[in-house]
Amino acid sequence: MKYFSRIADSVRYGATRRQLFQLGGLLAGAWALPRDVFAGSAFLGQPTSRKGRYESIGVRPLINARGTVTIVGASRTLPEVKHAMEEAARHYVQIDELMDGVGRRLAELTGAEWGIVTSGASAALTVATAGCITGGDPDRLAQLPDLRGLKDEVIAPRYSRTAYDHAVKGVGVKIVEVADRAQFEAAIGPRTAMVMVLAGRASDVGPLSVREIASLAGPLDIPILVDAAADELVVPNPYLAQGAHLVAYSGGKCLRGPQCAGLLIGRKSLVQAAWMNSAPHHGLGRGLKVGREEIMGMLAAVEMWKTRDHAAEARTWTSWLDHIARRLRPIPGVMAEIRQPEGRSNRTPSLRVEWDMMQIPLAGDAVEKLLWDGEPRIAVSGAGSFLPFPPNMEPNISIVPYQLEAGEERVIAERVYAVLSNPPPKPRPLDAAALDVAGQWDVHLTFVHGAAVHSFGLEQTGSTLSGAHYGSFATRDLNGTLSGKDILLRTSYTEQGVRLNFTFTGTVTGDVMEGKVSLGEYGSADWKATRRAYRRPVRD
Repeated sequence: MKYFSRIADSVRYGATRRQLFQLGGLLAGAWALPRDVFAGSAFLGQPTSRKGRYESIGVRPLINARGTVTIVGASRTLPEVKHAMEEAARHYVQIDELMDGVGRRLAELTGAEWGIVTSGASAALTVATAGCITGGDPDRLAQLPDLRGLKDEVIAPRYSRTAYDHAVKGVGVKIVEVADRAQFEAAIGPRTAMVMVLAGRASDVGPLSVREIASLAGPLDIPILVDAAADELVVPNPYLAQGAHLVAYSGGKCLRGPQCAGLLIGRKSLVQAAWMNSAPHHGLGRGLKVGREEIMGMLAAVEMWKTRDHAAEARTWTSWLDHIARRLRPIPGVMAEIRQPEGRSNRTPSLRVEWDMMQIPLAGDAVEKLLWDGEPRIAVSGAGSFLPFPPNMEPNISIVPYQLEAGEERVIAERVYAVLSNPPPKPRPLDAAALDVAGQWDVHLTFVHGAAVHSFGLEQTGSTLSGAHYGSFATRDLNGTLSGKDILLRTSYTEQGVRLNFTFTGTVTGDVMEGKVSLGEYGSADWKATRRAYRRPVRD
């Protein structure tokens, strides 16, 4: 049975005919059999119905033409990675011994002093921060996230503030934001545990590049952590060469490793201190578990990165985009341009499709929704993650190929062609506002488990609304419309590494408005607002 399992695994993971012959004899003819011959094999764990596993639970699969973002599944795991994970699952090991062996191998592959596998790039930021604070001291580790008596500040250039700050703040630190060299120098002190930098153009050039930061933090032995989640794994590592001490990568993006894995590489003592703050060790990072399957799968992804033909991959991706572009360009008013990447992050060609709204009366957001709601479901631009915010009202979409499978480019080309060549009727204009909603409103929100009271301050000019949304965390700008009695309000706060984007829809009746609010990535809630009444002053 074990022998047949090896044959089946090889077919399942895309083995070549030569590899099957090496497994032995006439069974190499299995290469010529369709893969669904093996689909019902119990030991492969495949579904036996015609529906896929997602459809069997009422979930729609999609074609990801958006990019390697988590919300739509990121990238496709390499066959070699899957095989490594399957093999790892068949045997037990002691996890510390495993990570020690993987650390040595990652050092060989990346040129860094050491490396560990984490449960994603965000987890790498968390355990790296904890490692910089505790240094591997179990007493300090047990104290987290109570930082009394410990270093409790992390300096971050303004360009590095993102929603991923939470991975660092979760350790208990305060992030000190700086905008220039003078502010950076003033921020350095005895409480500084680390510097956090987001990889990108600003980290390569400019007043707060990694090199400039290293010139200030390096002599003081303050660790510098670079979040390079979406970067290619360049060897020798450019950030370490510029003076950084730690670099975090995602495993589920261009490396095509396990989606729930990442890398932390750099100075050996700091990486090992980070590992002490990771599972299976008890403490703040115990929930950030990475199993033997992900560890070996991630190692396989790094090994494959060294052998993959990246130039050939880029040519393939470009050819897919060229097919889509050639299909769309004959549509009157449509332009399609292939753009080649710059820098190390999200390094993939992309296709920008634009159109004349006089001929095709659709905004980019409308096209995204039509493709998302169609069959098959296709994600382009920001589809699937409530981004950008506010929605793209310009006549364009973008298509990213490097997580596609061969043949999907043809499906995408036909679906986009169908939408742009035969668009739905132009949306009717807004009705005149049926009433005046200017003033102060008390807003009651009901979440999945709990409630909150916010408030609106609204100003109105015709059907256009503006003002402020006063939330429990922050005040944000508000914009919207009132069409008849139908109200639409959008509010957004994106400072300090926070991303709060709300879209309120509903109806207004007198001094009451209510409906549903989209909370962006945080789901939805019910809302009801009542106009605040003011008692008129009594005149003598």
